[in-house]
Amino acid sequence: MEKTLALDTLAALGQETRLDVFRLLVKAGRTGMNAGAISDALAVRPNTLSTHLGVLARSGLVSATREGRSIIYTADLDVMQELVRYLLQDCCGGNPDLCGPLVTALSCSPGMKSGEC
Repeated sequence: MEKTLALDTLAALGQETRLDVFRLLVKAGRTGMNAGAISDALAVRPNTLSTHLGVLARSGLVSATREGRSIIYTADLDVMQELVRYLLQDCCGGNPDLCGPLVTALSCSPGMKSGEC
């Protein structure tokens, strides 16, 4: 990932509604959600949501697929993985042992205690 793309991706997530949309789509998984369902779930006006979905799509974090008359939005976790990889590329001065706690924390499910991971 290039620096410019990393900045665009971070900027897309740097707004409350867009972060909420992305997190909702991550929870929705591969089935995704249509704009109406996203709008209802987050109580966001459709025209406002459309703008936010456009920003997320341009950053690559969200993809849109037409299914009949609906457009289904899904989170692109590959882009998020690239962003995290870019941010941690030189983690701890290149010493992977120092990054162990971070990797462990990222692999744990929410609600798990540190000894259960």
